[in-house]
Amino acid sequence: MSLMITKDCISCDACREECPDEAIYEDDPIYMIDPDRCSECISDYAEPACIMACPVDCIVPDPDNIETPEELKFKHEQYLEGN
Repeated sequence: MSLMITKDCISCDACREECPDEAIYEDDPIYMIDPDRCSECISDYAEPACIMACPVDCIVPDPDNIETPEELKFKHEQYLEGN
């Protein structure tokens, strides 16, 4: 499943800089994660980079976007092909 940012976000920008899929963007009042781009860093890191970078632990699995590891890898590959 992709990830989501909760209302506890302090908009520190730490997560956005770490996202290899550029899935995190600034919104008002908190940052958001584009579920169509988020691959949970499945092909890049052992754990999602945004979760490791977040100082307030406000990034959690998105229950509305449940995906298999294969779907996450495919999404990441599509992102790489587009860049």
